[in-house]
Amino acid sequence: MAEAAARKVDRLDLAPRFTQQDAIRLNNLFRGTSTEEMLRTVLGEHMVGEVAVVSSFGAESAALLHLVASVDPSVPVLFLDTGKHFPETLAYRDTLVARLGLTDFRNLRPDADVLAARDASELRWSYDPDGCCDIRKVAPLARGLEGFDASITGRKAFQAKTRNALPRFEIDTADAQGRLKVNPLADWTRADLDAYFARHDLPMHPLVAQGYPSIGCAPCTSMVKPGEDPRAGRWRGWDKTECGIHTPIADGDPNQPSF
Repeated sequence: MAEAAARKVDRLDLAPRFTQQDAIRLNNLFRGTSTEEMLRTVLGEHMVGEVAVVSSFGAESAALLHLVASVDPSVPVLFLDTGKHFPETLAYRDTLVARLGLTDFRNLRPDADVLAARDASELRWSYDPDGCCDIRKVAPLARGLEGFDASITGRKAFQAKTRNALPRFEIDTADAQGRLKVNPLADWTRADLDAYFARHDLPMHPLVAQGYPSIGCAPCTSMVKPGEDPRAGRWRGWDKTECGIHTPIADGDPNQPSF
């Protein structure tokens, strides 16, 4: 299947930015192809231009990072260092970068002047989580992705009801220029992840065992009770399900992911 996909590469319009039709064609092209084969073709054939991985180094991040590193450890990996992460996340980040041999890791931080002007108290998360995410995640990522044609994310359909129609390829509606977004693990299940971690002896994020199946910034992440949605501990008590890096820049519900 990978060879067949590679033969079709020249039929895809590889303009610097992509259209919805391009995303549909890619989803059709790789239907029935394993995640590993798809990544080998997409990255190996350079078929979607310049690509970066966006990773939270959270509960399940090691699987995607291992997959990408197995194909090409020089693919840039972007981490949003918000200044609000659990210390365990920062230590886990450093462990994975070293263990997987990621050679182009990029630590993206918020603009210091913007923080001073809009969050001098460091407490914006407590009364305006959307605004906090905007200055600590959305804006830094927009800057970090400049020059890239596509980004790879670790999102999965099972993580939340708002992601249950997640495709492998989509247009990044948080980017006005039509950047492509690739979700290699879109159709993976919890069992798939567990099996991959075990097969490759990947270390787990230390907070997972403490009841954190989804891990973001410390002030806005709480433990999840048995039977709850895996992302129930994110922004608990707020009408908010996404940080904003996966949501449209205009129109629609700002808390709904782009499909």
